[in-house]
Amino acid sequence: MSLQLGDIVPDFTAQTTEGEIHFYDYIDGKWAVLFSHPKNFTPVCTTELGYTAYLKPQFDKRGVKVIGLSVDKLESHEPWSKDIEETQGTALNFPLIADTDKTIANLYDMIHPNASDSATVRSVFVIGPDKKLKLSMTYPASTGRNFDEIVRVIDSLQLTAKHQVATPVNWKNGEDVIIVPAVSDEQAKEKFPAGWKTLKPYLRVVAQPQ
Repeated sequence: MSLQLGDIVPDFTAQTTEGEIHFYDYIDGKWAVLFSHPKNFTPVCTTELGYTAYLKPQFDKRGVKVIGLSVDKLESHEPWSKDIEETQGTALNFPLIADTDKTIANLYDMIHPNASDSATVRSVFVIGPDKKLKLSMTYPASTGRNFDEIVRVIDSLQLTAKHQVATPVNWKNGEDVIIVPAVSDEQAKEKFPAGWKTLKPYLRVVAQPQ
């Protein structure tokens, strides 16, 4: 059965480019992004890992731990890491799991037999400090993921976890947000004393809380 939003994600122990990790210990009360790759030394994966390494300061700023997964052997990760740095301009700066027996891939439903019965699809899991799944996305092997979008979603998840707001279509950090319907106007006066704009009784727009 596949993981669903709100489920506690499975724990695991894995060998990585930064040594053995225990996933729950690695998260250690922080947000986390776990994402899989179909295969080492493939063009799309190379660009994705390079860009994720480039974005790592943005993940660090948000208190997010990043970890990648491949079903290839650990010894092939190092030469691939050199290719990533050479072609993408950024060295690998987060752990890359070697899941050769596909234990973790199966735990997280990363293998879709209709696409491939041996390689993982491009799965992304955003996990909260409570170890619950907050977001999952699955891309085909041929399509590179938009990691700027993953950062944007994390901004939304972290904001909405703290305040009783939702983020509208195409929202970016710093833009107006929506007061959730569960908050009455009377409650909203306390939460948002600077006021808001009512477009419809169910659609109240307010400046992003800081």
